[in-house]
Amino acid sequence: MTSLTQRSSGLVQRRTEASRSAAADKERGSGDEESEPRRGEEQEEDDKGDSKETRLTLMEEVLLLGLKDREGYTSFWNDCISSGLRGCMLIELALRGRLQLEACGMRRKSLLARKVICKSDAPAGDVLLDEALKHIKETQPPETVQSWIELLSGETWNPLKLHYQLRNVRERLAKNLVEKGVLTTEKQNFLLFDMTTHPLTNNNIKQRLIKRVQEAVLEKWVNDPHRMDKRLLALIFLAHSSDVLENAFAPLLDDQYDLAMKRVRLLLDLDPEVESMKTNTNELVWAVMAAFTK
Repeated sequence: MTSLTQRSSGLVQRRTEASRSAAADKERGSGDEESEPRRGEEQEEDDKGDSKETRLTLMEEVLLLGLKDREGYTSFWNDCISSGLRGCMLIELALRGRLQLEACGMRRKSLLARKVICKSDAPAGDVLLDEALKHIKETQPPETVQSWIELLSGETWNPLKLHYQLRNVRERLAKNLVEKGVLTTEKQNFLLFDMTTHPLTNNNIKQRLIKRVQEAVLEKWVNDPHRMDKRLLALIFLAHSSDVLENAFAPLLDDQYDLAMKRVRLLLDLDPEVESMKTNTNELVWAVMAAFTK
């Protein structure tokens, strides 16, 4: 009975989101529609990354999916996004060629048993990424992916390792998005305290992000993770692990939603150990996925 009630609530939420999207489109009018890039142009822009304002990191994309548009903050009940954002950092650094897993040797270790090695200490151009990279580079002996997610989140019982924690990550990421023109900053009063919030100002960027996620498991579904863009594949995994993927699927019709979730489940059910041994893969990316799906 409870699951049936939750299912009905989910359907109402998706229909409400769809109505809001339709109303917003109507208000924007035809002028905005003409300025929207065609699919090919949009992909080309994403690939080139010409626009500094719209070039988002994995952490920023996951946070943007989790933020309430008008309220400007993530759900108070979401206790997954903190570790999810740390996983984003590891994958972002791996995709930028800064981190890798140690060699597996003759006796192949599991992904979660192998240590994270600093491949390059060149600045990543992002304060949070550079801070995480500095910790990983200077730590001897090296730690595993699982350990780094916990240490960067501050989830350790060892007081000597508390200095690894990256503090105020969500607030710092939100400020990055403010600088990129995606969010704005406001103060809201919650009776007993004031809180800084970051409502959405550039809806086009968030809608393009949502569209990319939806298309990856619907129109552009390839049924092979190794034919998918590595960054987009990681985004789907990490958005799910951060409990914000549902927000991207909320506007979908019921049959589309069911199909999208079915395909996401296919990705989540993959064995990272097997997938990491295939050609043209990034082992650290699959190690992070293993940490969240084990």
